[in-house]
Amino acid sequence: MMRAEDVIGICRLLEADGIQVWLTGGWGIDALLREQTRPHKDLDVIMLVDDVVRMRELLGRDGYNLKEIWSENLWAMDASGCETATAFVLRDSMGREIDAHAMSLDAQGNGLPAWDAEGFTFKSKDLAEVGSIAGHAVPCLTPKMQLALHTGYALPAEQVQDIERLRARFGVVSSEQGSQDGASADR
Repeated sequence: MMRAEDVIGICRLLEADGIQVWLTGGWGIDALLREQTRPHKDLDVIMLVDDVVRMRELLGRDGYNLKEIWSENLWAMDASGCETATAFVLRDSMGREIDAHAMSLDAQGNGLPAWDAEGFTFKSKDLAEVGSIAGHAVPCLTPKMQLALHTGYALPAEQVQDIERLRARFGVVSSEQGSQDGASADR
């Protein structure tokens, strides 16, 4: 299980090296709610494609190794010319997992998924939310974008409850843009 202190440690480590991540999935929703509502098996993040190699090196020092490359993965070149995966899972020896999806930013600050997401984008306002995990501020996606990432596939019961909590707290009913099959960054 991925505990709050694990999430905070990962966020601080990446932040200290200038690596930006946005929390999504269960921890992203809990950050928006400002409380942990359930146990989480992993930490879901959206990040910049140019930071993937450095992130994997940093977390590799802490024992995180590549577990899986998602089917929606597209190989991309980062700014340093390294070919890198854009949709993958890292796992450490204790079974903690980080599910990462990479994007690039356009001139307006909109996020363009580097994985196979069929026209799906993150508007700059979708990336401007700040939540809290155990009192630690963390960048995350807006409630509306969290909902969009939870469409297009069958949700397990705990994710249905996550969505209901979002709806109850923020009144989120639908998204301006729905994700397509394969666009999900929260598995």
